[in-house]
Amino acid sequence: MSFNDIFKSNFLENITNVSILDMIIALVLSFGLGIFIFLVYKKTYSGVMYSSSFGTTLIALTMITTVVILAVTSNVVLSLGMVGALSIVRFRTAIKEPLDIAFLFWSIAVGIVLAAGMIPLAVIGSVIIGVVLLVFVNRKSHKNPYIVVIRCDDHESESTAKSFLDGKTERCVVKSKMAQKGSVELNLEVRMKDDNTDFVNELAEMQGVQSAVLVSYNGDYMG
Repeated sequence: MSFNDIFKSNFLENITNVSILDMIIALVLSFGLGIFIFLVYKKTYSGVMYSSSFGTTLIALTMITTVVILAVTSNVVLSLGMVGALSIVRFRTAIKEPLDIAFLFWSIAVGIVLAAGMIPLAVIGSVIIGVVLLVFVNRKSHKNPYIVVIRCDDHESESTAKSFLDGKTERCVVKSKMAQKGSVELNLEVRMKDDNTDFVNELAEMQGVQSAVLVSYNGDYMG
């Protein structure tokens, strides 16, 4: 068979019609699973500023992927052209949270599986993934760390403040120290025994302590 015979064959002209009912079912299911993915994302989000547009993007991405795969599976010629068209698409938006990548791939995978007709796999798989994310993301295996920033007058007040924090917290580690003439600034990582932060007020009232600041962070800092 020559190269021209391949293009003259009915292979490239093969079109499998997708019924209206199949399209409606696929889009409705993709919308429902997209809502489920959005709710799991909203429940497990632990960043600083929540973006509602990203949650909406997850729903739209699930439905768009379903439409694209339905079109690809119905026309061989279109599928070949779609591969070339999608290969030149570049996304410039930076992903700030590593977990967001998992939600993006989850939405795309659900759209592909639904369009392929594997409805039980899409539904059961999404439920299992959602449960796993809810369990592990919201699980706190350790107490959240805090940073205490202290500005002292001299070495004596610095030692007194450090000893005070050792008694009020479960863990107190010096992360950085800056010394100037007549002033010493300490950055200490602490793990509190409970949610009570009154010790910061007591620390600020101590002799030789100019100021005391308590800052929380979510583990993005290396230490």
